Amino acid sequence: MSVFGKLFGSGGKGGKSASPQEAIQRLRETEEMLTKKQEFLEKKIEQELVTAKKNGTKNKRAALQALKRKKRYEKQLAQIDGTLSTIEFQREALENANTNTEVIKNMGYAAKAMKAAHDNMDIDKVDELMQDITEQQELAQEISDAISKPVGFGEEFDEDELLAELEELEQEELDKNLLEIGDNVPLPNVPSTSLPSRPAKKREEEDEDDMKDLEAWAAN
Repeated sequence: MSVFGKLFGSGGKGGKSASPQEAIQRLRETEEMLTKKQEFLEKKIEQELVTAKKNGTKNKRAALQALKRKKRYEKQLAQIDGTLSTIEFQREALENANTNTEVIKNMGYAAKAMKAAHDNMDIDKVDELMQDITEQQELAQEISDAISKPVGFGEEFDEDELLAELEELEQEELDKNLLEIGDNVPLPNVPSTSLPSRPAKKREEEDEDDMKDLEAWAAN
């Protein structure tokens, strides 16, 4: 029987296949066991190396035996390293497969739930329902528009005439305000004193100066 057959048991007629979770758990336990074996072999290699160095000059036979044991331990250690890599790869692949299985299973549950939810739905009935909703919304909008329109109870007026009348009222009010302002503002008083006149004497002196200038010009 192979190593994996011993780990996971026989898959024959009488045997029962291990679940992914059980297989993953067993692989982890095997990894722990091999890791401990690695640590043991590494210590044995160090011990044999110390023995070989200690007996190198005193007892060559003992030193050679220690080196042989060291080589065997190193070979076992290399084999365990390879086995651990294989087990780690298998465990990761199994974990991924298990994850994918759970994802697909949950997606299947969701698909069944969606199908069950749609089993009681008829697309034609859905279309009819949406049409009814649209018609009712349009009717409600028409009612709202009708209610919001002002009702004059038969009294209709020309808007232009109303605007012209409003302008006349505004002009009358403006004229009235201007008249009130004119009545309340006092006008300035006429000055009681006359404006100062030019002195006559000074004017005569200026005329005499002008005549003198004219005579002087004629004499030249």
